[in-house]
Amino acid sequence: MREDIHILNEKEILIKLKEFPDWEYKENKIKKEFKFRDFMDCLAFTVRLAPICEMKDHHPDIHIFYSKILFELQRFDVGGKVTDMDFFIASEIERLYKENKPD
Repeated sequence: MREDIHILNEKEILIKLKEFPDWEYKENKIKKEFKFRDFMDCLAFTVRLAPICEMKDHHPDIHIFYSKILFELQRFDVGGKVTDMDFFIASEIERLYKENKPD
């Protein structure tokens, strides 16, 4: 395991989730659905997010449903646990969404 990754226990996760409206903790993942205008906006958003995920070597599960994206975050290399890196990526998803929010 990388030294810069901290596995969070359930209490830590629930405390951190208070800073992330509409994100939920379920099945050892944090997750949230985002709405977009259409399929192309969903794809464009994932393209903007991809370099951040690649740079941090942390890749969310991304489920695209025409005009919605469901992001599910957990760290597979530590046994499918939620880590501080998941919350970093969640914050980047939120930042990008606010910058590019559909009308």
